[in-house]
Amino acid sequence: MSESVEREEYRPSGTDLAPKLRDQEVGRTVVSARIPLSRADLVAYAGASGDHNPIHWNERFAREVGLDDVIAHGMLSMGSVLARITEWAVDPGAIIDCRTRFTAPVVVADADSGAPDTPTAYLDMAAVVGAIDEEAGTVRLDISVSCGEDTVLGRTQAKVRLA
Repeated sequence: MSESVEREEYRPSGTDLAPKLRDQEVGRTVVSARIPLSRADLVAYAGASGDHNPIHWNERFAREVGLDDVIAHGMLSMGSVLARITEWAVDPGAIIDCRTRFTAPVVVADADSGAPDTPTAYLDMAAVVGAIDEEAGTVRLDISVSCGEDTVLGRTQAKVRLA
């Protein structure tokens, strides 16, 4: 009769899954994503941030001030991009610096039909290793972000600490 032996299940920790500095190469794309945005996302972000500017929810007002339609909050766009970098790095504390320039508005039209959470705009982003600082244990990611034909975040970079 054999005795049942308990086995310890291996569960990788975040540090096991996180990218390693030694594995990075300048020019390598480490994150590529298509980020959907809907009017519901704008409402949720307005509630979380306290930014209830009508250009983010009222079509008439947005047009009266010269916009094509309702636009996404700039920090919603930037935060959505940085969330993908955080997922790659596995550690939200790994991003030690970031910068961007808001270069064009992200128009989020109302969906023709269906639920308000139907995406009508998409941010296409790619993060490429632009520099490696072995002494500091960091990589600089150069990030491109567009919506349709427009670059919406320019000169976007994130400095990420890796083990």
